[in-house]
Amino acid sequence: MTLPLAVVARIGAYTVGQELRGRKYPMVLMLEPLLRCNLACPGCGKIDYPDPILNQRLSYQQCMDAIDECGAPAVSIAGGEPLLHREMPKIVQGYLAKKKFVILCTNALLLKKKIDDYKPHKYFTWSIHLDGDQAMHDHAVDQTGTYTVAVEAIELAKAKGFRVQVNCTVFDGADPARLAAFFDEMKRLDVEITISPGYAYERASDKEHFLSRTKTKTFFRDVFSRGDNGKAWTFTNSPLFLDFLAGNQSYECTPWSMPLRTVFGWQKPCYLVGEGYVETFSELMEGTEWDEYGVGKYEKCSDCMVHCGFEGTAAADGIRHPLKFMNVGRKGIRTTGPMAEDIDISKARPAEDVFSTHVERELALIAKTKPGSAKHVVATT
Repeated sequence: MTLPLAVVARIGAYTVGQELRGRKYPMVLMLEPLLRCNLACPGCGKIDYPDPILNQRLSYQQCMDAIDECGAPAVSIAGGEPLLHREMPKIVQGYLAKKKFVILCTNALLLKKKIDDYKPHKYFTWSIHLDGDQAMHDHAVDQTGTYTVAVEAIELAKAKGFRVQVNCTVFDGADPARLAAFFDEMKRLDVEITISPGYAYERASDKEHFLSRTKTKTFFRDVFSRGDNGKAWTFTNSPLFLDFLAGNQSYECTPWSMPLRTVFGWQKPCYLVGEGYVETFSELMEGTEWDEYGVGKYEKCSDCMVHCGFEGTAAADGIRHPLKFMNVGRKGIRTTGPMAEDIDISKARPAEDVFSTHVERELALIAKTKPGSAKHVVATT
């Protein structure tokens, strides 16, 4: 299963145009219109904020303004659990009216109840959160039965004509054989896979089960070797990003390629590292010291190989070197032989703990803002 030609052409034309202009540009708007969730995954850094923050919602207009500001051709809507947002069907329709490719991420616990609020569209995809097989996923989200619910939701969505993919995050301790078997099951269900190693959020209750860069490369080589060098399965990721996971490419991240708009504002510098928020996208782009962040530059980034930081780099590399892109796509991921030389992290500047500062500031703002104001929309589910 692949993207419709109209979607590929629109995104491709945008990306090539930006590359020719030689500028930093966003590929996908990462939108978190709320942080409230109906799960409490130990590896998540989003669900233990104070209730006044978890009760915040971005309004429909704020969501539309975000895509207009950054101009990205695609938007990935996450959270929290976005199906808890009462305006989510309207938000999705607003983006589709702008001809934006919409990926609506969900843990699927509410999908059966909410699915008739949405209609199949060539620019719309459900992204179901599944971190491996039943035992792996239920353990990752710390709730028994969630895998079964998600698989039933996938089958329902496909039966109704929706395009469906799964979003799989891999943690330390995962078994390559079991993950490969899970990929086989997703192939049987005829869904694509978005794969990424996890990242140790500052406020994640479990910081011990995230892959280091060395473990990531060894692990994914093992996985891909079990599926015809990765060709046995259909991924949404760029072939060059998968090649990067297997240690065959040495990439620096492009954090601006997937900027995050959340209830706090635009997060600096990236989706994963929160070190301040600004009101506008232009402030994010012009006011962030980009050279201060990234692998080898900042301690928090040292083990990161996550798709939202490096997928943009891989996509740009594919545009600049189409023959390399096509060669990896045709042959698959190399799983033996020497790995590309990695970035030296020995001189990275020490990490700074800035999380509590913006939380305290936001709580102070909420206390001063009347419910229903344009800036802080408080809603119930």
